[in-house]
Amino acid sequence: MSMQAQDAPAAFGISDFIYVAAGAAVLGSGGGGSYADAQAVLAQLAQTQFAPVPVKAYDGATRGCVLALMGSPDKGQSLTLQDVQGAIYNSMLAMQNAIGGPFTCVIPVEVGALNSLIPLIAGTMDQLLYVVDGDGCGRAVPELVNTTYSAAATLGVSPCILGNQQTDPSQAQSAVLNVATTAQAEALARGVVSADFGSLAGLAAWPTLDSNQYALTGNYIPGTLSQAWQLGQYLVDGGPRSTAQVSAAIQGITGRGATTIATNFYITNVSQTTGGGFDTGIVRLDNAPAGMPSSATYYLYNLNESLILYSASQAAPVVLAPDSICYYSEGSGRGFSNATDDLAPYLGTKTPVSLIQVATAPQLYQAPGILATFAALLQQLGYAGPMPSN
Repeated sequence: MSMQAQDAPAAFGISDFIYVAAGAAVLGSGGGGSYADAQAVLAQLAQTQFAPVPVKAYDGATRGCVLALMGSPDKGQSLTLQDVQGAIYNSMLAMQNAIGGPFTCVIPVEVGALNSLIPLIAGTMDQLLYVVDGDGCGRAVPELVNTTYSAAATLGVSPCILGNQQTDPSQAQSAVLNVATTAQAEALARGVVSADFGSLAGLAAWPTLDSNQYALTGNYIPGTLSQAWQLGQYLVDGGPRSTAQVSAAIQGITGRGATTIATNFYITNVSQTTGGGFDTGIVRLDNAPAGMPSSATYYLYNLNESLILYSASQAAPVVLAPDSICYYSEGSGRGFSNATDDLAPYLGTKTPVSLIQVATAPQLYQAPGILATFAALLQQLGYAGPMPSN
C-alpha cells in the first residue's frame, strides 16, 4: 500500500498536538512517555487558549536547547498539565540563568507520546519560542548517550538542567549539572531524578549558542516531529487501519524500512519492575488470548523502551535495537508504550496487538559510538551477541 501523507502545518494547535502524540506513540518503540498520560495532559490543554506554536527546521542562528521529561514512565501516571508545565518552567528558567540569557527555540530529545509534546507545550507557555522539527534519535531511547546529540563533538551536554514539577515557587527545585560527557550527565541525572525528584523531572540540556557556533546544526535528525504528525493524522482521521497499512504508512512517511513482525497477537503476561529511573520488563505476546492454546509466542524486553524481541521458536533475536519495535493495535487503532497504564487495556484481554519493526534512522547509525551504547544496554538485558549492521 502507498499513501500520500499530508504536509504538517507551519504552526501547531491542539489538534496537531493530538496527531503528534498518536503518531509518536507508535514510532517511539515502546517509550518516550505514556500515551494515556499524553492524552490526559492534552485534554487539559484543550481547555486553555494558546497561540499556535511555530515548528520549523533549525535556522543555525538562534539560542536554544533540548527539552524533555526524564525518568520512569510509570512514575508519570496521573501526570497533569500543571506537573508538565512546572517541570518545563523550572528547567527552562534554570537553563536561562545558567547560559546568561533567554533562548528562542527548543527541540525534543526523542520521539515519544509525551517527549515529542514537551517542547510544544513549552511553546504554549512562551510565545517567543519556536520548536525545531526533529529530535536526537528518530525513536525513544533509554539513555541520553543513545542520541545524536551525545555523539556531536561540538554540542556539549552541559549545563544539563533538571527541574522538579512544583509550580509553587517555594517548592520549586532545579539541579545544574556541569560535566564533561553525556555519560557523566546520565549517571548524575539518574541519581538526582530517582532520589530527589520522585523519579520524574524536566530536562534541559545541550544548549546551542553563539559560543559553540550554534552546534545543534547538523547534529539532530530532521523532520521527525512532522513525521509523527503525519502518521498521527493518518491514524486519528482515518479510523482503525490494518497493521499492513500502518507499516506501509510508516515507511512512506519516514523513508525507513518498516516490516510487520506480528499481526493481531495478544499480550498475555507482563513482568516489570521500576528502579533507577527505568521500567525494566518482559512483555509476552501470544497468537491466542490468555487461557487459550497458543502456537506462536514472542517475548519483548524493555528498559523503558523496547530493545529486544525474541520468538519462542528460535534462539537468535528477531529484532534488536537500535531498530525500533513498535506497538500498534488494530483493535484500538493506536500505538502505545510499555508504561503500565498503556499496557493495561491490552493485558489479558482480547484486544489484538501487532509489532512493527522500523529501521534505525541513518543519522543515528552513522553517529560515532552510538551502536556501542546500544550494545551496552542489550548486555544489561542479557544479550552479548553481534550487533546489527546498517
